Amino acid sequence: MPANEPLSPRPPALHPPEPGPALAPQPPRGADRLARMGWLGTVAFGLLVTLLGVLFVQAHQAQLLEQAIGADDDRLVVEVLQSELQWRALEAAWLATASAFASNKTPDAAATATLRERFLPWQAGVEALELAQRQALFAQEPSARATLQALARFASRAGLSLSAQPTLPLDAAFLQAGLRELALLDAPVRTLSTLAVTRMAAHASQRAEAVRAQNRLRLGLSGFLAVLTAAFATLALHQVRQLRQRRAALESLAASLAQARHDAEAASRAKSTFLANMSHEIRTPFHGLMGMLSLLRETGLSPKQIDHLRTATESADHLLAILNDILDMSQLESGRLTLSPAPLDLRMLLREVEALMRPQAMARQLSLHVDIAPELPERVTADATRLKQILFNLLSNAIKFSDRGEVVLDVRLRLGEGSAQELVFGVVDHGEGIDEATLARLFNRFAQADTTRARRHGGTGLGLEISRSLARLMAGDITVTSRPGVGSRFVLTLPLVVAAPLPAAARQPDSPEPVTRRLRLLVAEDHPVNRHYIAELLEGQGHDAHCVANGLEAVDAAREEAFDLVLMDLHMPRMDGVAATRAIRALPDPARSTVPIVALTADAFDEARDRCLVAGMNDFLTKPVSPAQLATLLRQFFGSGEVGSGADDQAPLPPLQTGASLLDEGAISTALKAMTRERYAALLASFLDQGPQTVQHLRAAVRDAQPLELRVNAHAVRGAALNLGLGALAATAQALQEGAAHLPAHEVARLVQRYEEQLQATRDALQAAGLLLPQTPR
Repeated sequence: MPANEPLSPRPPALHPPEPGPALAPQPPRGADRLARMGWLGTVAFGLLVTLLGVLFVQAHQAQLLEQAIGADDDRLVVEVLQSELQWRALEAAWLATASAFASNKTPDAAATATLRERFLPWQAGVEALELAQRQALFAQEPSARATLQALARFASRAGLSLSAQPTLPLDAAFLQAGLRELALLDAPVRTLSTLAVTRMAAHASQRAEAVRAQNRLRLGLSGFLAVLTAAFATLALHQVRQLRQRRAALESLAASLAQARHDAEAASRAKSTFLANMSHEIRTPFHGLMGMLSLLRETGLSPKQIDHLRTATESADHLLAILNDILDMSQLESGRLTLSPAPLDLRMLLREVEALMRPQAMARQLSLHVDIAPELPERVTADATRLKQILFNLLSNAIKFSDRGEVVLDVRLRLGEGSAQELVFGVVDHGEGIDEATLARLFNRFAQADTTRARRHGGTGLGLEISRSLARLMAGDITVTSRPGVGSRFVLTLPLVVAAPLPAAARQPDSPEPVTRRLRLLVAEDHPVNRHYIAELLEGQGHDAHCVANGLEAVDAAREEAFDLVLMDLHMPRMDGVAATRAIRALPDPARSTVPIVALTADAFDEARDRCLVAGMNDFLTKPVSPAQLATLLRQFFGSGEVGSGADDQAPLPPLQTGASLLDEGAISTALKAMTRERYAALLASFLDQGPQTVQHLRAAVRDAQPLELRVNAHAVRGAALNLGLGALAATAQALQEGAAHLPAHEVARLVQRYEEQLQATRDALQAAGLLLPQTPR
């Protein structure tokens, strides 16, 4: 596109100018438009008034007709006539009962029952008529009202002996008095019925006349509406012609807008491509910068220099996170981001997420819980990297914006549309919550829920939009519910794709070219228990291990002797794993400098992986290292065919009855598959015996304000604890490692005290489980 060309063409005018030697004057066109609008407004107002008048007349006539044909009076007339019939039946029954009583001097049961059967319906009818005294039949006739009142009084007196629960006896005096009253009321009852029939005939004549009047009015209104419709049709035809002309102009405008949209989308794609390229170009030297900061961290620095280095490292980490967000956003916009779904162990992935997020929660004094439904399948198909990225973002936000309580990640199954099962990941926090206005823009780009807190915690505002875009790319979605002052719940929903379990042949694949020689490996690990543990794993698989305690010794060993592979811990004194790898790659002997190097660390962040690969490492192995992981790694580089050992013949680990929160049963089972119980017990004893000395080193680092020394020691014991299955000690060591640089001194001292207390508790739990021999008195 030329530099002076606008981004999008200017849309054409809605009404093109009239042809002519010059543009037509605007005032006459405006005057015509105003005149036309005035005429249309007058017509529209006249039509509206006319229609309102018609509606009013029709509503009034409908009301009159409704009043004329009302059925209330008819129903009342029917009730009056029915009451007379019941009165006649009552007279006959009364006379029969009085005659039977006069003949036998005693009441006849059958006659008395018949009298009550006649009296009770009549009494109910009189009560109904009494309730209807407001009706026009009684309101306009005083005699009718008087008759009704007399009937009500008679019903009340007679009811004392004839009701369902009489209060007076039925005797001859009562019957004779009743006969006299019946005779007196006979004529008024007949008169009331005659009045009702007359009233009904008059109402029938009124209704007929109202219907005829309504029909005449309806015919007149229909004629008027026909004329009005014809006028409106003429006006509509005129408007249709004008709309055709406007549609042609709008089609031309739409074509221009479509071209403008195409140009804008092209510019957006070019912008996304530029951002993606620039992010990649920046990341390469940036990783070198982070590597140099890592090297500088391991040198002897003063407390002030350590503080400056910590600030620089935090700034670099923050900048890298921004670059990663921009790269992901640009890839999503340009459509270049693709998923790599593969079978994975879902529970293992969730445990990794929990382990990596727990230090962040502990630093804010929050509890982090992961609740996994038992019905979840063991293996599913998904993009593990992107799934972790979404969960990390949701959990990080929940922890970042919570000041109290706990953060919970619960994973469940549920039925979605079409009875298809879905994976539901819910992240619940008890933070400040989000109001309705903020929820509406929460997933918008660069939007942050709380700008004041966002300034404190940082962030680009891209995380939630990227997470939801990734979820939708995986055919899922992210929703949120929140209440201010209570907390929030973010829900990630993904379709469930169950992966087939690994067959035994896949877990131990055979290579067409098995290794027939013993491998010699260099193990660089600063903690002695870790060195012994990995050596046991290698020797159990038929290989030789040469162990060194720091990066300098690793470089010297690699210079002097040829190894098949190097297992390199990242955090070591004197020289860390990254610097040692660069030094080995710089060796003059090509055979020594190209040896495969695999990172060995408890860190599993993408940044740590990238640092390893940029430094020249070939792969990444996280602690705790299992025999299966190590065997798979060796197969990747050298094929299968390990010599093997009898470690698999060990008896299975019995269920732990005590210390369930202190020990990791899975890691202990893995260790016992790699070595004998005696050897494992010896490693446990060695680690625990070094515990008091470790505590002294940690306290000295706290006392002397040496966060680097504290972090190095905590990292070393954490890796050993992970390998040996000592879960509580590993978690506390990780909290010390992560909080060494930013937690207050009293909080760090409290963590050291917790580590010391857990040492004895862990020893007791191991002895109770039969994994550690009792201490012998010295």
